Amino acid sequence: MNSDIRNQDLKWQERMVDRPLDLDAVQAFVRIADYGSFTRAAEAGRTTQSAISLKLKRLEERLGCRLVERTPRHVELSARGLAFLEQARALLAAHDRACAVVAPRRRHLSIGISDHVAGPELPLLIARMTAGDPQLSIGIRIGSSGDLLRAFDRREIDTAIVRFQEGRDDGETIAEEQFGWFAAGSWRHRAGEPLPLATMPEPCGVRVLAGALLDQAGIAWTEVFTGGGVTAVAAAVAAGVGIAALSPRMVPLGTVDVGPQLGLPRLPRLPVVLYSRDRDGPAGRAVAALAAAYRTAIRG
Repeated sequence: MNSDIRNQDLKWQERMVDRPLDLDAVQAFVRIADYGSFTRAAEAGRTTQSAISLKLKRLEERLGCRLVERTPRHVELSARGLAFLEQARALLAAHDRACAVVAPRRRHLSIGISDHVAGPELPLLIARMTAGDPQLSIGIRIGSSGDLLRAFDRREIDTAIVRFQEGRDDGETIAEEQFGWFAAGSWRHRAGEPLPLATMPEPCGVRVLAGALLDQAGIAWTEVFTGGGVTAVAAAVAAGVGIAALSPRMVPLGTVDVGPQLGLPRLPRLPVVLYSRDRDGPAGRAVAALAAAYRTAIRG
């Protein structure tokens, strides 16, 4: 048995040096591993799911082993795939460094992301973008959707990822996210008092929507905390100051959705919209990777 295994390993090693690997196929495999989805990998690579599947199939045939285990609900790497992943990343990085030696021109991409969209995943998403092209420098601006769209229109930023804005239909909806009324687990509403809200200042669209829904439902409310960003609002909620309309991605551990308990109006699913002038080249690929990553983060 051990002899058979050694013979199989020797044959596998012979195939490895038989001909070079297809770097596009290796990149497709890495994207599948990163996003855990053929669909998201295709979106990040600006290609089709069938093209990604074909590249993976050719890579697996070239290596003589299965790299990815496909199930109806999710995608997992095989033992061989897990072993190959680190080397695949190293191979792509070495390729990029080699290209950078003879083509050192840097390209800057400025991106604006709504505070209600950015989320705790942002550092990982930036890492994925920069890993795709070492010569691409990226600047991130966090702000309100309205301010970022005005900056986009003035060409101060190249790309904006924001919440849906009334009167605009020139963007691409990349996901829709459910919001809830979150409070600390120990928080209790005092009967007869206005509902205490923690919000971001105007012109925050989520703040305006939350207030309008409460007014329509005839629920008295008062603003007890105004934070300069979602992180501050979430901290106030965790501290038991009041409740806030937030995405589940943004809330700290120990907070709960008290909307059903208090009979509050259901918050709608809010679209996340991409506006970008970069559709081609390294910058376009980076934007596509960021959009695909947000689809994964928001839809789970």
